[in-house]
Amino acid sequence: MTAQVDTSPCPAPFWLPGGHLQTQYSALVARHHRIAFVRERVTTPDGDFVDLDWAGPGLFADRLASGELAKLDPGLSGTAAHRWFTEEDWPTLPKVADTPALILFHGLEGSSRSHYAQAIAQHFRARGWVVIIAHFRSCSGFPNRMARAYYSGDSADVAFMLSHARERLPNGKWHAVGVSLGGNAMLRLLGENAEASQWLAAAAAVSVPMDLVACGNALSNTTMGRQIYCRYFLRTMRSKVMEKARRFPGAIDVLRLSQARTIRDFDDCYTAPLHGYLNALDYWSQASSLPLLPSILTPTLILNARNDPFVPAPSLPGSRDASGSVLLHQPAQGGHAGFTTGGFPGHVGWLPQRIARFFESGQ
Repeated sequence: MTAQVDTSPCPAPFWLPGGHLQTQYSALVARHHRIAFVRERVTTPDGDFVDLDWAGPGLFADRLASGELAKLDPGLSGTAAHRWFTEEDWPTLPKVADTPALILFHGLEGSSRSHYAQAIAQHFRARGWVVIIAHFRSCSGFPNRMARAYYSGDSADVAFMLSHARERLPNGKWHAVGVSLGGNAMLRLLGENAEASQWLAAAAAVSVPMDLVACGNALSNTTMGRQIYCRYFLRTMRSKVMEKARRFPGAIDVLRLSQARTIRDFDDCYTAPLHGYLNALDYWSQASSLPLLPSILTPTLILNARNDPFVPAPSLPGSRDASGSVLLHQPAQGGHAGFTTGGFPGHVGWLPQRIARFFESGQ
């Protein structure tokens, strides 16, 4: 069976034309609810750690399980988490069978503060779901312990975080959402371990660069890509890796890193060699999720706007490129992880509603 294709529109406002404006405005201006989390730190099998931000019925960021008011942990300032999990918090999570639950994997340099993470978390939490925002290594506001960090093909860390969530809430009816980079890593897992992933009720991948070669070239070779998006991402990526270079002398080519001006440059000098690839092209070629889409068995929505400035429309999959378990929704408008709708100043409520509709109906 081949994938279904949905081309129904995301109703982009007339006053917000084009993929670049829709991307940038959604991230910086469009309205969304704010939600605070309780944070759990989990040690990974290789001795590193990941931070998971939880929200759910019976769990409150500003109140302890005893009912006592909780003070904002100063160590978490600058994050969307207000306090750390305690052992007393775990019994407060729902124990009813098939409690709806969602884990979200963010995009490049994203976190639980990202506009899409906030909008999706608030939508589902308000409807009684347990929600986790899973941070990739180095993205939770704390440097990770190793010279490596995270990358687009990191399906092993996605699998680890999914497994941990399931252990913590074994009665949950779990769903997964991956946005951009996190969506690519999630789709890889669903394709690599199709049978083992079927415990997930459904998944949704948003604005995913499934062909990393095409998407890396779009960011690195175009004027807007180099001057706007690469500069934006490299500002935090470079500083994180420079901090690693001080802790791990000789592991990172600091000169090349300081001269990196594009995502290709950065992936050539850091991401590829530190994560087992020869260079950026080798990394992009091997880590792309596109070849694995035909193997997916979990019901999966893949949502990509065709005017996404990060993901060229010709690189998007067609019906024959994915399995019958996949629904490809490709509206003409929306930008990258944007999808602002409504009258001025607009809001980002359409995206969580679209994901919820798929989780409820499969359409």
